[in-house]
Amino acid sequence: MNVANTAASSGAPEARIALLGWAEIERQLDGHGFAVIDKLLTSAECRTLVELYATDNIFRNKVVMERHGYGRGEYKYFNYPLPDMVAKLRGALYARLYAIANRWQVALNSAIEYPAAHAEFLQRCWQAGQTRPTPLLLQYGPDDYNCLHQDLYGEQVFPLQVAVLLAQPNIDFTGGELVLTERRPRMQSRPHVVPLQQGDAVIFAVNQRPVQGARGSYRVEMRHGVSALRSGCRHTLGIIFHDAA
Repeated sequence: MNVANTAASSGAPEARIALLGWAEIERQLDGHGFAVIDKLLTSAECRTLVELYATDNIFRNKVVMERHGYGRGEYKYFNYPLPDMVAKLRGALYARLYAIANRWQVALNSAIEYPAAHAEFLQRCWQAGQTRPTPLLLQYGPDDYNCLHQDLYGEQVFPLQVAVLLAQPNIDFTGGELVLTERRPRMQSRPHVVPLQQGDAVIFAVNQRPVQGARGSYRVEMRHGVSALRSGCRHTLGIIFHDAA
C-alpha cells in the first residue's frame, strides 16, 4: 500500500509532499485508514532529526512510558518554535489532509469543518486551551514497546496524524513494527502491521474513520502502537496536527 515518492532525493521535504500521488493516498486512507509514503525523508534528514533528541532545550516535556503504563521507552514533545523541518512538514501535510478530514466529517454526520490553513486550526486549538505543541520524537530500546492508544489531547482533534521512521530496520533495530487496529461494530478488532523503512511516513486515523456500508457510512475506531523491539534503537518522528491542553 505504498505511495512512491520519486522526489525524495531532491528538494525540500515540503516540496516532495506537493509531488506525491495524493489521489492514491486518499484512496488508501478511505480503504484502510492509513497510507504509507516511501522515502518522504532522506537518510541524512533522518539522522539530523535523531540527533535533536539529545538537545533538551528544544523540548517541552519528556515522557518515560513505563511510569504511566503506556509501555516501555520514552518520547519528547517539541516546544515552540518547532524545528524548521518539523514545522514545514506539519504545515505542508496539513494543507493536503484537511480536505480529506472534512470529507470524513461529512460522512460521519459531524458538523466539524477544518480550515485550509493550519495556523487557523491552531488558533482554534489555543482558544480551547490547547496551547502545548504535540509533534514529538520517540525512542525505543531493546524490549521497549508502545501500547495501543489514541493521541487525543482535548476537544479539538484533527482526525489524521503522521509518523516517520527515522531508523533503519534490521540495521539500527529489529522488531518494533507499527501496529494499527480497527474496532468495527459487532465484529472483532482487525490488526494491521505496517512495514516501514528509514524515511518512510505513514498517515493514519487518530481516532475514528468512516467506512461505507450497505446502509451508509459507519464509524470504525482505530488505535496504534509499536510491538516490542528485539534489539537496537528505534527513533520515530510523530506529527500531530492539534495541540494539547
